[in-house]
Amino acid sequence: MPLKFELDPPVTPALRDGVLRLWADVSNAGGAVGFVPPVTADDVRPELVKHLAAMAEGRMRIVVGYEEDGTVAATTFVAYNTHRLMRHWVWLYTVMVHPSHQGKGYGRDLMAAVEDAVRGFEGIEAIRLTCRGGTGVDRFYGSCGYKEVGRVPGAIRVAEGDDRDDIFMLLPLN
Repeated sequence: MPLKFELDPPVTPALRDGVLRLWADVSNAGGAVGFVPPVTADDVRPELVKHLAAMAEGRMRIVVGYEEDGTVAATTFVAYNTHRLMRHWVWLYTVMVHPSHQGKGYGRDLMAAVEDAVRGFEGIEAIRLTCRGGTGVDRFYGSCGYKEVGRVPGAIRVAEGDDRDDIFMLLPLN
């Protein structure tokens, strides 16, 4: 059953808790979404609060993928640039699909839903994201049309002796 995607759903306790669970589950499954396992919901909560505050201030938006029963199964955050010379593109942060749904095409569906949503944002010409090297997600994003436009070797320290590249990717919308 495909997911139902929604841009900017109301931030209810169910949405907040669903994103929190999703973020912890993705992190604990090894997903490169800002944490290294093991994590708890309490570990993730401060980051989610920052994202929710940015949403409330209009600096960030959210795209959520729901299962038929309303469970949050996928999400990502879209952040506007505040620098006056960079307002023509947005950042994509924390792209997540629940581990139980890996391999079902939901990641590609999420990326397509984000692209469709962002095409409706006035004045936006591109989407940028970064990803952690050594995970293979850069190949996934490449298959969704993103191109690598930069790389900072060893910028992400996952553990002592395990430094990963920070890969910058871009999807032009015109």
